[in-house]
Amino acid sequence: MNLRLVVENYMKYGVLLCIRCHDYRRKDILLSTLLYALVPCHLFVAYIIELGAAQHAKSALSRLKRSDTTPAKDLFQLSRSFQATWYTIAWAHGINATFCLFVTTYTVYYHIHHPLIGTICQIHAIIVWLKNCSYAFTNRDLRHAYLNPQPPSTLPEIYSQCPYPRNVTISNLAYFWWAPTLVYQPVYPRSSSIRWLFVAKRIAECFGLSMFIWLASAQYAAPVLRNSLDKLRTMNIASILERLMKLSTISLIIWLAGFFAIFQSLLNALAEIMRFGDREFYTDWWNSPSMGSYWRTWNKPVYYFMRRHIYSPLIGRGFSNKFASAMVFLFSGFLHELMVGVPTHNILGVAFVGMVVQLPMIAITAPLEKVKGVNGRVLGNCIFWVSFCLVGQPLAALLYFFAWQGKYGSVSQGKA
Repeated sequence: MNLRLVVENYMKYGVLLCIRCHDYRRKDILLSTLLYALVPCHLFVAYIIELGAAQHAKSALSRLKRSDTTPAKDLFQLSRSFQATWYTIAWAHGINATFCLFVTTYTVYYHIHHPLIGTICQIHAIIVWLKNCSYAFTNRDLRHAYLNPQPPSTLPEIYSQCPYPRNVTISNLAYFWWAPTLVYQPVYPRSSSIRWLFVAKRIAECFGLSMFIWLASAQYAAPVLRNSLDKLRTMNIASILERLMKLSTISLIIWLAGFFAIFQSLLNALAEIMRFGDREFYTDWWNSPSMGSYWRTWNKPVYYFMRRHIYSPLIGRGFSNKFASAMVFLFSGFLHELMVGVPTHNILGVAFVGMVVQLPMIAITAPLEKVKGVNGRVLGNCIFWVSFCLVGQPLAALLYFFAWQGKYGSVSQGKA
């Protein structure tokens, strides 16, 4: 945005910033606070399940050590008992994690009106759900290694600092709850001390950028979205394209500000407080020579979760790279629809389709990474930025805003 556009916006709309104009219902605040307090309780339930599993694993190991003197028939019964117990643990974790996400989704969709409050609740529930899943999956693998020890251990060396089942403690789980990662480990690399000045700077950045996002959304994005409604109703394609191009500028600015606020400021502040050693939350995604490269670099915590718990297990079971990638994007599309469609009370499938469409885009741009010289990488990067700026975010924002307006009208009661 340049100064001329700022002046033009002010002359046309005046000041649109208004805190009291937003429909923040008391019920929304109460329910969101209750959800924020109750959702992490599912992590405690996961701890109880794993505590029982650890106790059973200890007794199972002691019985296995006595197996040399156990008749073959008793060993067979013992093996069946172990297998039945592991299935029970898996079902318990699955029901616990699913119930966590279901309760929040139901409450947000039917009882929380304001989309911003609903989005915060939904993102929080999805993060806890993913952590729940990773805690269950990783402890399952650790339990298997505990019961089937191999002479050259396949576990990372750092795990020896807190071997299974000593990792199944409240303090260990509490650290994972607050750590800026979605993949559970018994031990993480830790820094030696907390730099409180660094924390204060990151929190100040996060607060300042949040204010900027609010200003840009209310003063610039909202008028463009409202002025696009008539074009969508009449299906004026040329006008819709013009609106998308106009919306792309402000949506990109808001997205970049949000990205910096979360991945550079908030996560680094949290990592510093938790003395979390791994600070690679993103790499240079803006230089991505293909769509695949972008998805591998812009959000490292989610990428690590998908690779660890979906992609790699499927590859290990003999599925192809394409099938594993398709499952990752189908799962990601489901999560994106939950994050966008549920808070806006409009399950349009746009977010889901947007993620699935990435698969052919990845296939098209992947060969460009292998082209000799810089031309292929530059072309791939251009394709990424065009799809990122003009197609993805502006179109999704426009469609969900249109659906919201058609169902409820404006979320703001103030100036239009």
